[in-house]
Amino acid sequence: MIGFEREAVILNSEPDMPDTRRLEVVHYPRQRRYVVELDGHTAFLQYRQMGASFVITHTEVPPEFEGKGIGGALVKAVLDEVRDQDLVVVPLCPFVRSYIRKHPEYLDIVGFGERGDRLA
Repeated sequence: MIGFEREAVILNSEPDMPDTRRLEVVHYPRQRRYVVELDGHTAFLQYRQMGASFVITHTEVPPEFEGKGIGGALVKAVLDEVRDQDLVVVPLCPFVRSYIRKHPEYLDIVGFGERGDRLA
Protein backbone atom coordinates (compact mmCIF):
# COMPACT_ATOMS: atom_id res chain seq x y z
CA MET A 1 0.00 0.00 0.00
CA ILE A 2 1.24 3.50 -0.72
CA GLY A 3 2.71 4.50 2.59
CA PHE A 4 2.04 8.16 3.22
CA GLU A 5 -0.76 9.91 5.03
CA ARG A 6 -0.91 13.17 3.06
CA GLU A 7 1.56 13.77 0.29
CA ALA A 8 1.76 16.81 -1.95
CA VAL A 9 3.29 16.34 -5.36
CA ILE A 10 4.15 19.53 -7.25
CA LEU A 11 4.20 19.13 -11.01
CA ASN A 12 4.56 21.36 -14.02
CA SER A 13 1.84 21.98 -16.54
CA GLU A 14 1.34 19.62 -19.43
CA PRO A 15 3.59 20.77 -22.30
CA ASP A 16 0.70 20.78 -24.78
CA MET A 17 -1.52 22.87 -22.48
CA PRO A 18 0.15 26.28 -22.02
CA ASP A 19 -2.70 27.70 -19.90
CA THR A 20 -2.19 25.16 -17.13
CA ARG A 21 -0.59 26.49 -13.96
CA ARG A 22 1.68 24.64 -11.57
CA LEU A 23 -0.55 22.28 -9.65
CA GLU A 24 -0.47 20.61 -6.27
CA VAL A 25 -1.83 17.09 -6.33
CA VAL A 26 -2.64 15.94 -2.79
CA HIS A 27 -3.10 12.31 -1.77
CA TYR A 28 -5.72 11.48 0.88
CA PRO A 29 -5.23 7.75 1.53
CA ARG A 30 -8.12 7.37 4.00
CA GLN A 31 -10.51 8.61 1.31
CA ARG A 32 -8.53 6.71 -1.38
CA ARG A 33 -8.30 9.74 -3.60
CA TYR A 34 -5.92 12.24 -5.15
CA VAL A 35 -7.18 15.83 -5.32
CA VAL A 36 -6.39 19.05 -7.17
CA GLU A 37 -8.03 22.20 -5.83
CA LEU A 38 -7.90 25.31 -7.97
CA ASP A 39 -9.95 28.52 -7.98
CA GLY A 40 -12.53 27.06 -5.58
CA HIS A 41 -13.08 23.91 -7.67
CA THR A 42 -11.95 20.35 -7.02
CA ALA A 43 -10.87 17.61 -9.40
CA PHE A 44 -10.19 14.14 -8.04
CA LEU A 45 -9.16 10.63 -8.89
CA GLN A 46 -10.63 7.76 -6.83
CA TYR A 47 -8.86 4.40 -6.46
CA ARG A 48 -8.65 1.15 -4.50
CA GLN A 49 -5.54 -0.83 -3.88
CA MET A 50 -5.65 -4.61 -3.95
CA GLY A 51 -2.25 -6.17 -3.39
CA ALA A 52 0.09 -4.85 -6.05
CA SER A 53 -2.84 -3.60 -8.16
CA PHE A 54 -3.75 0.08 -8.04
CA VAL A 55 -7.30 0.14 -9.40
CA ILE A 56 -8.40 3.57 -10.66
CA THR A 57 -12.18 3.61 -10.47
CA HIS A 58 -13.22 7.19 -11.19
CA THR A 59 -11.89 10.59 -12.19
CA GLU A 60 -13.96 13.72 -11.91
CA VAL A 61 -13.04 17.09 -13.38
CA PRO A 62 -15.38 20.09 -12.97
CA PRO A 63 -16.54 21.80 -16.17
CA GLU A 64 -14.38 24.81 -15.23
CA PHE A 65 -11.26 22.61 -15.62
CA GLU A 66 -12.20 20.93 -18.91
CA GLY A 67 -9.77 21.52 -21.74
CA LYS A 68 -7.12 23.04 -19.46
CA GLY A 69 -5.04 19.89 -18.88
CA ILE A 70 -5.97 19.62 -15.20
CA GLY A 71 -7.39 16.10 -15.49
CA GLY A 72 -4.39 14.95 -17.51
CA ALA A 73 -1.96 16.46 -15.01
CA LEU A 74 -3.80 14.71 -12.18
CA VAL A 75 -3.67 11.33 -13.95
CA LYS A 76 0.01 11.82 -14.84
CA ALA A 77 0.93 12.52 -11.20
CA VAL A 78 -0.91 9.39 -10.04
CA LEU A 79 0.55 7.15 -12.76
CA ASP A 80 4.04 8.40 -11.93
CA GLU A 81 3.42 7.59 -8.26
CA VAL A 82 2.14 4.12 -9.17
CA ARG A 83 5.31 3.53 -11.19
CA ASP A 84 7.54 4.83 -8.36
CA GLN A 85 5.82 2.42 -5.95
CA ASP A 86 6.33 -0.50 -8.41
CA LEU A 87 2.60 -1.15 -8.56
CA VAL A 88 0.42 -2.16 -11.49
CA VAL A 89 -2.42 0.12 -12.57
CA VAL A 90 -5.84 -1.25 -13.47
CA PRO A 91 -7.59 1.64 -15.26
CA LEU A 92 -11.33 1.03 -14.87
CA CYS A 93 -11.99 4.74 -15.37
CA PRO A 94 -12.57 5.61 -19.08
CA PHE A 95 -10.73 8.94 -18.74
CA VAL A 96 -7.61 7.18 -17.42
CA ARG A 97 -7.82 4.50 -20.14
CA SER A 98 -8.00 7.27 -22.75
CA TYR A 99 -5.03 9.07 -21.16
CA ILE A 100 -2.95 5.89 -21.26
CA ARG A 101 -3.86 5.30 -24.93
CA LYS A 102 -2.55 8.80 -25.70
CA HIS A 103 0.55 8.28 -23.50
CA PRO A 104 1.84 4.78 -24.31
CA GLU A 105 4.85 5.32 -22.04
CA TYR A 106 2.54 4.10 -19.24
CA LEU A 107 1.55 0.82 -20.93
CA ASP A 108 4.31 -1.03 -19.06
CA ILE A 109 2.53 -0.47 -15.73
CA VAL A 110 -0.95 -1.47 -16.93
CA GLY A 111 -2.18 -4.76 -15.54
CA PHE A 112 -5.20 -6.66 -14.41
CA GLY A 113 -6.22 -8.59 -11.33
CA GLU A 114 -5.61 -8.63 -7.60
CA ARG A 115 -2.16 -10.17 -7.99
CA GLY A 116 -1.03 -7.30 -10.19
CA ASP A 117 -0.51 -9.43 -13.29
CA ARG A 118 0.87 -7.32 -16.12
CA LEU A 119 -0.96 -7.28 -19.42
CA ALA A 120 2.18 -6.82 -21.53
